[in-house]
Amino acid sequence: MADLEIRNLHVRIEEHEILKGVDLDVSRGEIHALMGPNGSGKSTLASTLMGHPAYEITEGSITFRGEDITEQEPHERAKAGLFLAFQYPVAIPGVSVANFLRMAINAKRSGTDTQSGTGQEPITVKEFRNQLQHAVELLDVDRAFTSRHLNDGFSGGEKKRAEILQMAMLRPDVAILDETDSGLDIDALRTVAEGVQRLHDEQGLGALIITHYQRILHHVRPQFVHIMLDGRIVLEGGVELVERLEREGYDHLRQEFGASEAGAVAAGDGSG
Repeated sequence: MADLEIRNLHVRIEEHEILKGVDLDVSRGEIHALMGPNGSGKSTLASTLMGHPAYEITEGSITFRGEDITEQEPHERAKAGLFLAFQYPVAIPGVSVANFLRMAINAKRSGTDTQSGTGQEPITVKEFRNQLQHAVELLDVDRAFTSRHLNDGFSGGEKKRAEILQMAMLRPDVAILDETDSGLDIDALRTVAEGVQRLHDEQGLGALIITHYQRILHHVRPQFVHIMLDGRIVLEGGVELVERLEREGYDHLRQEFGASEAGAVAAGDGSG
């Protein structure tokens, strides 16, 4: 049984059906890439997995670590061990990166443990400092970065570094990275990709990297690749699919699988 199981997932927003029967499994220790052109439904899947209220599940289910989370609230999914790295992270002026991380850890610890029936104690100052020091060293982040206000005045690359640092501290089982490579220069892209790879190697992080570019996958190598067109996963395999996309592009796959440009546009509205 996979840690994250998606079965026959149909999703619509208002009157537009965007996902049309998605099946996907992701487990700890696995790196998956979900690729597809703009408007294919990739970001809709990410938002739906984390419980965004704008997206209505009309059929199918989402199971995480053996529990049906299809109707759970976003904070419940996060406490269970799911993490979403946003395409456009928001700024929180007045709250330092370090204070945000400590609050997030304690919020996660306050959740009820299914075995003991109780939550964990808040993290101590010493334990937090030790964990933060290890995380900044692992990810090669300047410690002074953690004193800045979260995403306030951050460049695109700094916002992504902050999210990778959050992953290192919160230690999710599965992280969903929704076009985390969007707008990054090559140095920032390499930093983010190497951070994901290091968390995978050290913590056993499972990751679903959602992208329509191949470049991030030159720095973090997925074990599994899924191609989405018009709200469906039409092709699955290994890194050879990334190489095929570089040679042929998406138009060739649209012709092969009968996905229409019109369908992609209808599924769009910024939904990835």
